Amino acid sequence: MSLKEQVYSILVVSAADSFNSALTAMLPRSKYDPIQTVSNVSTAKRALADRVYDFILINSPLPDDSGTHFAIDTSVSKETVVLLFVRNDVQDEIFDRVAEYGVFTLPKPVPKQTMSQALRWMTTARERLRKSEKKTLSIEEKMEEIRLVNRAKLLLISELKMSEPDAHRYIQKEAMDRCISRKEAAEHIIITYS
Repeated sequence: MSLKEQVYSILVVSAADSFNSALTAMLPRSKYDPIQTVSNVSTAKRALADRVYDFILINSPLPDDSGTHFAIDTSVSKETVVLLFVRNDVQDEIFDRVAEYGVFTLPKPVPKQTMSQALRWMTTARERLRKSEKKTLSIEEKMEEIRLVNRAKLLLISELKMSEPDAHRYIQKEAMDRCISRKEAAEHIIITYS
């Protein structure tokens, strides 16, 4: 899927109705959907427990928090991109505090052109996170395969008195002969000899 076809979900955390209206007017539904708006950090945490969002846009300060800690926690613990809107006079200070955690900041008010550019940067960051997620899953799957193969080898060694190289060759041959993956061959051996 090309980036032009990609649709991103957004959670807006803001207690200011005028900000929410102006922001959602800048977000075409063809590119950003769903767009959920909540007014405080507590509700935002509940929304994040229900689903994953590509982008979280936080209008600081919020009634129950400045939004800074929530932005950091979310950026660190979730596979999402966070943008924190802050007052112009504290933007440098907030940026210094949150940048190392991957949180983007913009001073308020935000011109439409700046917001459009920020969304493009966030898209770039989200796609990079998506690729990283895929690599992580691939590594985890490979580790799971190694664990299963090793377990199957141990069973072959203990049950059929094979040597470790013979057990390894046996699993590879089973996989080739049956046209299945080594993981599937290992699972079959584990079921058979457990």
